[in-house]
Amino acid sequence: MRLRRIIVVILSLISLAVVVLAAAPSIIEETVKPTVVVTKAPAGSAANTLDYLEVKGRAPKTNYSRTQFGSGWSTTSGCDTRNIILHRDLVNPQLDEKCVVISGILHDPYTGKDIQFTKGSSDVQIDHVVALSDAWQTGAQLLTKELRVQFANDPLELLAVQGDANQQKSDGNAASWLPSNRNFRCEYVARQIAIKHKYSLWVIPAEKQAMMEVLSTCPDQALPAL
Repeated sequence: MRLRRIIVVILSLISLAVVVLAAAPSIIEETVKPTVVVTKAPAGSAANTLDYLEVKGRAPKTNYSRTQFGSGWSTTSGCDTRNIILHRDLVNPQLDEKCVVISGILHDPYTGKDIQFTKGSSDVQIDHVVALSDAWQTGAQLLTKELRVQFANDPLELLAVQGDANQQKSDGNAASWLPSNRNFRCEYVARQIAIKHKYSLWVIPAEKQAMMEVLSTCPDQALPAL
């Protein structure tokens, strides 16, 4: 009889231990597990794509020249790339019989100013959004000559802008130059990211940091159409 009582007590203790152990994980989880908030850039956004770009230092500028990207503008259906971009970016563009834009108005994205364009004026220039020398030092020298010529004439890579702003930018990346028009910075950085992604170019650490800072104000900024 005494032995039976002992067995009952032991079984009761075992049952109690099982209940306690089963409950323990949920109790610990509720009292110890911290709350983690993860902020992720929307899929397809510039910020999301930036995460996929390789990050490393500049390659040497050795052997760089403009001719590595072709000798001037390419021609499509009798129109050169420069005039194609002017026709795309100017308001009310007027062309002559040789497919040359002779006038129009530019709503300059870099400064936010309106500029009256006339043929022969340097007030409006065509900018390579990712400067060719920067592209050369971040992977373009690994591309074929054919792809480099395509790069230099790609409408995604080209914008009609104020001449002075284009000269100030020179071959700078996002870490050394951004448009004075702050309302355009998100779109500008997104375009650079799209270009580098399209041509498998990389970004240097300071450049990526600068891009992240710009995109922190517009985390859902979409990439421009390729």
